[in-house]
Amino acid sequence: MKESAALYDLIIVGGGPAGLTAAVYATRKMLNVLLITENIGGQVLYSLNVENYMGYQFISGPDLMDRFEKQVEKYNVPRKFAQVKSVGKESDAFVARTETDDEYRSKTIIIATGKRSRTLNAKGVERFVGRGVSYCATCDAPLFMDTDVAVLGGGNSAFTAAYELTRIARKVYLINRSPWKADEVYLEKIREAANIDLLVGYELIEVKGDDAVNAAVFKNLSDNSLVSFPVTGIFIEIGLISNSDVVRDLVTLNENGEIVVGYDCSTSVPGIYAAGDVTTVPEKQIIVAAGEGAKAAIGAYKYLLKEGLHADVGY
Repeated sequence: MKESAALYDLIIVGGGPAGLTAAVYATRKMLNVLLITENIGGQVLYSLNVENYMGYQFISGPDLMDRFEKQVEKYNVPRKFAQVKSVGKESDAFVARTETDDEYRSKTIIIATGKRSRTLNAKGVERFVGRGVSYCATCDAPLFMDTDVAVLGGGNSAFTAAYELTRIARKVYLINRSPWKADEVYLEKIREAANIDLLVGYELIEVKGDDAVNAAVFKNLSDNSLVSFPVTGIFIEIGLISNSDVVRDLVTLNENGEIVVGYDCSTSVPGIYAAGDVTTVPEKQIIVAAGEGAKAAIGAYKYLLKEGLHADVGY
């Protein structure tokens, strides 16, 4: 176990829009900050088209996060690229422990760890990940030019993936167990595509293939009959899971595993703040996460002042 001798004013866990924005705001408040993250960008890296972030009529997710990163670099925010496995509380500090057993201590902490893709455990899925089964249409769609593919899911992410694939694949099957939950704007885009079939009430039973996927077997939930589709790609877009395990035994979570936060991003534990998709704040959008990151940093700063832990005045 290696422990840093430094006691930071603030540790930020997570390098997506919330974490990066928090880093900028906290540094401008003259806080001694450490950003710990596995990568820069988080889920936004999988967004091919971002059309609703103010200031940009159109920008890709990776390009937007590159601009975020450059702004963080301007303020020389110390960064540690690692996975935090747990956050604990000692008498005088919070302790962030990484997978390599390094420990970092701080007076306050912001959890901005976002969410991750929900996996599917049907037969053959795990075997064919990377060989036809994908959890990222933005990453892998170009590999399926002029082929038949299936997209599983009924929300905005599934419809976005299906729409992207209609411009690449020969045929797209959009399949879900229950009625669609996507916003009307996505439904309209899909209805305009000539090469897509929408199927409701089907459950994936098995993925088949040799070296790669060549078919997917579904059960019709209305009569339990089986149907096979000759697809070479299966894109799983069935939702996200909150990355809140690092504080599961420390702060209050809701039934979905999201960190319960107040209007100032405070949690049930004084000194711990949370921001972005990992929290109970509705509307999981890039611009919302960035705003919440700013609020969390300001909240942590005010907490330090109130507790007499930091006397500098930022700007």
